[in-house]
Amino acid sequence: MTLPKLADWLLADLKVPKGIHGKAEPEHAWWRVMCLTGVDYFSTLGYQPGIAFLAAGVLSPMATLVLVLVTLFAALPLYRRVARASPNGQGSIAMLERLFPEWGGKIFVLVLLGFATTDFIITMTLSAADAAAHFVHNPFAPSWLTGQMLVTLLLLTALGVVFLKGFKEAIGIAVWLVASYLVLNAVVTVRAVVEVLRHPHVVRIWQSALWAHHPNWWGVAGVCLLLFPRLALGLSGFETGVAVMPLIKGETLEERIRNTQKLLATAALIMSVFLIATSFVTTVLIPAKEFADGGQANGRALAYLAHSYLGNVFGSVYDISTILILAFAGASAMAGLLNLIPRYLPRFGMAPEWARASRPLVLVFMGVAFLVTWAFHANVDAQGGAYATGVLVLITSAACAVTIAVWHTRAKWMYLAVALVFVYTTLMNIWERPEGLKISLMFIATILTVSFVSRAMRSTELRITGVELDAMAEDIIRSAGKEPVRIIPRKPKAGTAADLDPLDKQIHKVHELPAHTKIVFLQVERTDASEFSERLTVRGERVDHHCILTARSPIVANSIAAFLIDVEKRTGHVPHIYFTWKEGSPVANVFRFIFLGEGDVAPLTHEVLRKAVPEIGRRPIVHVS
Repeated sequence: MTLPKLADWLLADLKVPKGIHGKAEPEHAWWRVMCLTGVDYFSTLGYQPGIAFLAAGVLSPMATLVLVLVTLFAALPLYRRVARASPNGQGSIAMLERLFPEWGGKIFVLVLLGFATTDFIITMTLSAADAAAHFVHNPFAPSWLTGQMLVTLLLLTALGVVFLKGFKEAIGIAVWLVASYLVLNAVVTVRAVVEVLRHPHVVRIWQSALWAHHPNWWGVAGVCLLLFPRLALGLSGFETGVAVMPLIKGETLEERIRNTQKLLATAALIMSVFLIATSFVTTVLIPAKEFADGGQANGRALAYLAHSYLGNVFGSVYDISTILILAFAGASAMAGLLNLIPRYLPRFGMAPEWARASRPLVLVFMGVAFLVTWAFHANVDAQGGAYATGVLVLITSAACAVTIAVWHTRAKWMYLAVALVFVYTTLMNIWERPEGLKISLMFIATILTVSFVSRAMRSTELRITGVELDAMAEDIIRSAGKEPVRIIPRKPKAGTAADLDPLDKQIHKVHELPAHTKIVFLQVERTDASEFSERLTVRGERVDHHCILTARSPIVANSIAAFLIDVEKRTGHVPHIYFTWKEGSPVANVFRFIFLGEGDVAPLTHEVLRKAVPEIGRRPIVHVS
């Protein structure tokens, strides 16, 4: 494949992602979309019981109960509110973006994107590593595929190939995977409960170990609250559940919100039942040494029970189902990244244009996933802290956004309490497992660096998506007739004929224009300079014999260039614009242009025109005095 053909293939789907302001197509019943989010959420059953035992030991069932209570009475009400506030799938990140103005909001979003990227990347690598653990511990696995690192990298490679080729019918596949996986988990759990009932002494052994270390219920409760942050990755499904809202069928917006809330509640209830049951049976039936690194139940506690009590054939079927859903959880995470990054960074001007295309991003994300897998040695337990950090920061940001949104209502105290719970959980998780924060900070630093470099490199793009003139403005432009339109830029302010006459005469004198030459004043009022692109609306007015055009835009030079190009297209004559040199440091002017939308407008306008209009004969002419 030649380089041009390779580039065409990589950029074949270059487009603005849907789902921000409009409805995504096609739409599906809420329970089907729940299966799409469930490949991430429900697949945590593959490793959550083992992680819970490693964190809490014999307290695993009680610590898991705390997780379930937080799920049902904190996270679920919180995300029901998020769903109502962001019905097109923007989620908590967009809620917070609206709360902070201009650059503050953009930088805040970039930081949250760093944590979200941590969440999704670690979802891919952790799920692949756990799928590899199920594969290599299966008695029927081929001898040449017994290295967990090798199998993990092969699974990640397969995931990348699928997305490079094109991923379709995701929801249909997810429904079958989730349905079969939940049925198999139910069979294993029921069989394990029967085993406990047949051998009640295992419960007495567990109780003896429990009371030997924790002699009263207050101590148990206190320790479980302290251990909760280590189990928090069991909350992973909520942000994804809100992100897929555009896929949920609903005749009205209100119905779509209600269906999303059904999705969140049903998924939380199903997961809560499984979490409590599986944490109990795995704790009382599996020897503690098997949970440790290298043990048969490490990262695969339920698979251990399936093989032990239902035989290797059923256990292998369970392994295959688990491997598939964990691999698909990576697909869900990849889909989340491909939806999230193009939704924000190109809109901020903080990513190259190719970042709107899926395939180049897939290659970037797969490279990062390989590095993370290598750094963690494809170990499931080692990645739990990083995963939990990403999940918890997103949930905490949602809690803070909802608390701010309801601050003037009676519900503020409830949501404030929820926010404090998640702030505590996040801080404790970071304190105990700082590797998650370190990885997130690496992603944040990378995103910030790439974003600002990209913003600087793209700053002289045209950036105006269209120019619209009101009737007066169009009449002013048309009144030039066969003469070129001559523009004088002017700072936005009210002006009388007495104010404009001296400037008019000065321009005629400096540029040696004939006295009858008509000039037009152009005023661009700067708006939010952190916005990268915008449609330009131009209003016209006449003050005595002077013509004034006024526009509002986040970038002055780019807006002037876009207006001049539009004038040339409307009139067929190349317009002229007359600037005066701006005093000050060139470096300072560059920073003012990139971050404030101002700066030395004359050379910047010329540079934008040079890039946008390669044909010199049609390029508007810039004069500077």
